[in-house]
Amino acid sequence: MLICRSINSKKMKTFLHVENCPIRDILSRLGDKWSLLVLVTLNANGIMRFGDIHKSIGDISQRMLTVTLRSLESDGLVVRKVYPEVPPRVEYCLTESGSGLMLNLDSLVKWALDNMQAIMASRQLFKDKEK
Repeated sequence: MLICRSINSKKMKTFLHVENCPIRDILSRLGDKWSLLVLVTLNANGIMRFGDIHKSIGDISQRMLTVTLRSLESDGLVVRKVYPEVPPRVEYCLTESGSGLMLNLDSLVKWALDNMQAIMASRQLFKDKEK
């Protein structure tokens, strides 16, 4: 079923590029291939070691996981705790800000899970129609 909002005389909302656009900044950071998966994994499992995160996601390289975790840490969404042991033990968990973000993302994750089959079927229909 196609549902579209009609165009009316209301002033069009724009999202022009400005120096510090929070929407663009956050979406570009979270819209990469791995950030949301790392956040969802930490949210579901709590405190995790690097190797456990890697096993939980599976198809992410160690290098990309390192880059993603550093990026999320620099944004204050994930905290990295290093224990002075031999060998060193490093754990990751969501910060308060990261947990707050997950409260908003939980509905997106649920929507994705609930609609995954319909979306995949629609993609297949589209692909078949294009042939």
